[in-house]
Amino acid sequence: MNLFGRWYPLIPHEVQRALVCDNYRFKVVAAGRRSGKTERAKRYVVREMLRNPGRYFVAAPTRAQVKQIYWDDLKKLCLFMTNNSTKGVSESELTIRNVRTDSSITLVGLDVPQRFEGVDWHGGVIDEIADVKASAWESNISPALDTLHHDGHQTWCWLIGVPDGFNHFYNLAQYALTSNDPEWKFYHWKSSDILPPATIEAAKRRLSRKQFLQEYEASFETVGSRIYEDYGSANHTARTLKPTEQILWCHDFNFTPMSSGVCVRENNAIYVVGEIILEHAIAKQSAVEFVEKYKHHLNKSVLLYGDPAGKAGEIHGHNSDYLEIEKTLRQNGWTVERRVSGAAPPIRDRQNAVRAKILSTDGSVTLLVNPKVCPWIDKAMGVVQIKEGSTFQETESDHQHVTTALGYMIYREFPILRYNPPSTHEVAPLRFSYFSSWNA
Repeated sequence: MNLFGRWYPLIPHEVQRALVCDNYRFKVVAAGRRSGKTERAKRYVVREMLRNPGRYFVAAPTRAQVKQIYWDDLKKLCLFMTNNSTKGVSESELTIRNVRTDSSITLVGLDVPQRFEGVDWHGGVIDEIADVKASAWESNISPALDTLHHDGHQTWCWLIGVPDGFNHFYNLAQYALTSNDPEWKFYHWKSSDILPPATIEAAKRRLSRKQFLQEYEASFETVGSRIYEDYGSANHTARTLKPTEQILWCHDFNFTPMSSGVCVRENNAIYVVGEIILEHAIAKQSAVEFVEKYKHHLNKSVLLYGDPAGKAGEIHGHNSDYLEIEKTLRQNGWTVERRVSGAAPPIRDRQNAVRAKILSTDGSVTLLVNPKVCPWIDKAMGVVQIKEGSTFQETESDHQHVTTALGYMIYREFPILRYNPPSTHEVAPLRFSYFSSWNA
C-alpha cells in the first residue's frame, strides 16, 4: 500500500502557494467552487499538526457537513502515521491523534457555536464560513482564538468559503483587505484558474449570471430586494396551451390564496400558460377548478409538482392535499403522475434554479410567462422580495406562494447540481519526497 498516495501533486497556483506559505494569523479565502481551497486547507492542517504540537480544528456550519467534506480525506492524508505514531482515529469524537507530536485534529460543527469554546486550540480552518451563524465569529470563535500560549504562539485560523451576498463573510473579507491589520490577509481566485474551460462554459449555461459570479468567480454580489431581479419583458410570451401538450401543474398549498401554475415543457424551456389562484380554498377546490378549466384539453394527463408538505397525513393512511387532487382528477378522466420530492429543496437552491431559467449566464431565457393568461404569476415574479436582514428568505405575501410553486417544479426538472469533476489536480507518479510536497 502506498501510504503517501493521497498526497498527489496539485495544480500550481501563485495565490494558493502564497496562502500556504505566508505568515499571517488570519487568512480570509474567497475562491470559486472546486478550485482547490478545501484541498489546500486539508493538507495545511495536517502539515501543521506534524510540525507543531497542539490541538487543531477543522470546522464547518454543521457537524454532518464538516464530516462529509473533511473526515475521509483527513484520515487518508494521515494514513502514513497509523503504523507507529498515532493512538488512532476516534469516529465518535471525529478526532485524529498523533502521539509522536502530541497533536490532534478535531472536526467541529458550528451549528452549536459553543462547541468551539473552552479548548486550547493551536490553529485550524473554518470552511463555508458564509453559512456559519453570523454572530458566531464575534461571540464564540474569535474569543476562543485569543489565547496566548506559553511559548508565545498565537492561534491561527483560515476562514474559507464562497461569497453569499454582503453578509458577515463579506465583512471579514473587507477587514482583511482594507484594515492594514498585520495579522490579516485576503486571498482570492476564480474557478477558471483551475477547472477546464468546458466546465466553466457548462456552468455559465446552467446558472444565472449572479450565481455564476458568486459561485465560480467568488464575487461578493449585491443582494437586491427583488428575488428575481432579472425577470422582465424578455420573459414574456404569447404562447398558449396546445390541445395535446403534456401539462405540468405545480402547487404551493396555502389557504389564501391557494396558488398553482399550469406549465408545459418544450426542450429546455418552461412556458407558464395558466394559473389557478383561489381565495380561501382547499386542494380539492383547486382540482375542481382545474377540471372545469381544462375540460376540452385533449391530452388528459397531468404531472403534479409542489410542496412536499402537501403529502402530510399519508404515512398514517389519511387523505392529503395531493390525494384529494389526484382523486378528483381521476374521477374526471385524467391520469396523474406525482413528481414531488421527499423533502423541500433548500430555499437558495430553489431560487437559483428559477433564476437560471429566467436568465442564465450565457444569456439564455428559458422561463417564459404568458402575462395575459397568467397576470398573477407575471406580477409575482416582479414583486416578491427578500426579507429585510436576510440574504435569501422570502417576505410573506400573497404573491410569494405561486413563485414558490414554480420553484418546486423547476428545481425538480432542472436542479442546480454542484459540479464534481473527477479531479481538480494534476495526478502524476510521486517522484519526490513526501515533505517536499507540502508547500507546492
